[in-house]
Amino acid sequence: MKGLDRFNDISEVVEADRAHVWHHLSQHKQYETGVDPRLIVEGKGMKVWDAKGKEHLDAVSGGVWTVNVGYGRESIANAVRDQLIKMNYFAGAAGSIPGSIFAQRLIEKMPGLSRVYYSNSGSEANEKVYKMVRQIAHKHHGGKKWKILYRDRDYHGTTIGTLATSGQDQRAMQYGPYPDGFVRVPNCLEYRKQWDVKNYGERAAEAIEEVILREGPDTVGCLVLEPVTAGGGVIVPPKGYWEKVQEICTKYDILLHIDEVVCGVGRTGKWFGYQHYGIKPDFVTMAKGVASGYAAISCTVTTENIFAMFKDDPTDTMSYFRDISTFGGCTAGPAAALENMNIIEREGLLENTVKMGDYCLGRLGELMEKHKVIGDVRGKGLFLGAELVADRVTKEAADEKKVQAVVADCMAQGVIIGATNRSLPGLNNTLCLSPALIATKDDIDHIIDAMDGALGRVFV
Repeated sequence: MKGLDRFNDISEVVEADRAHVWHHLSQHKQYETGVDPRLIVEGKGMKVWDAKGKEHLDAVSGGVWTVNVGYGRESIANAVRDQLIKMNYFAGAAGSIPGSIFAQRLIEKMPGLSRVYYSNSGSEANEKVYKMVRQIAHKHHGGKKWKILYRDRDYHGTTIGTLATSGQDQRAMQYGPYPDGFVRVPNCLEYRKQWDVKNYGERAAEAIEEVILREGPDTVGCLVLEPVTAGGGVIVPPKGYWEKVQEICTKYDILLHIDEVVCGVGRTGKWFGYQHYGIKPDFVTMAKGVASGYAAISCTVTTENIFAMFKDDPTDTMSYFRDISTFGGCTAGPAAALENMNIIEREGLLENTVKMGDYCLGRLGELMEKHKVIGDVRGKGLFLGAELVADRVTKEAADEKKVQAVVADCMAQGVIIGATNRSLPGLNNTLCLSPALIATKDDIDHIIDAMDGALGRVFV
């Protein structure tokens, strides 16, 4: 017997997992002391079921903001199956039918951008940008403009290169030393003010300019930012921030890289988070929601001007982007992404995200009125956070163990929520919500009611 057929019941599967699987972000000692590893075995719509048959309402879209159109989408599975039978893979030096069609459909939604480079994860997509920036520095700036600026609290991936741009210190701890040329700029969270000014957004952007001037504008090639900071606390930039950032990048000839790995493909109520702010990026990266987790795919999207820098001298054997992503050649990703996009359009999920996002933010506001442990609520579309504090006046962060206890209490109620964790020393205190774009008012009410009960029990 082979594959799944050799296992007689789910308990055998759990034991196989306990013996052989190394889970992400997990301390495994617990599995030696009677705790079973959690297996999620089925999903439909907004709900998932674990190996014990318990039903959960998923308010974090697969745990990491990924399953944007919900579980059990047969049309996506069928699109992938049909494509794999016809042509499953060829290295990305050649093209494919779904890759070509999805690239065109995607670019139609991203005015000013024109080229799509495929890989298989958000980390890899961001790493490609860093390599492009470095190659541009060598080819077009005499080796200058090689530094890449990144923002405190932002996160861009798990490779050594992308961890060098991690604004979340706990994520990066114990993996250094890191390569040179990656420089941090301040975050823009107005709730925890660093400057006592009226126009906080502009001041936070000016702090980036101060770093540029300190480092030397002729050394800085790129600025990478999340449109809304994700795991660093769900931070929506203040008014005036993005306009000033664009102005600064233009002034100093610095390429602007927007990391849409979390926010992209509908999460904020537009196709991409940056489109709320009227900015013109040079690079946009995306992954999670591109195919809603039905296949692995990421995209590095850029302008024709950037693309032209890699083909200006065909006689030079080093004058092109000398990079490859093995699984960027898989056809399952773009096939799934095409149908994922069709579903979002067919079911009006961008509009639903705006409507349900506003409703959820309002419900979080009601929780804040009831529970003084909530110091701030914020978000964009169906991407929301509630920051928990021990004291609203001092804004001292709530105890991290209690924050995680709220998450655990919700889980016991059959509702999966998230929280910042293993990210920001002393500030892992924000509850995070990112339900699928199909969420209804009943779903939102269910989530908020679970949080209400959990907060009442944990913070007595």
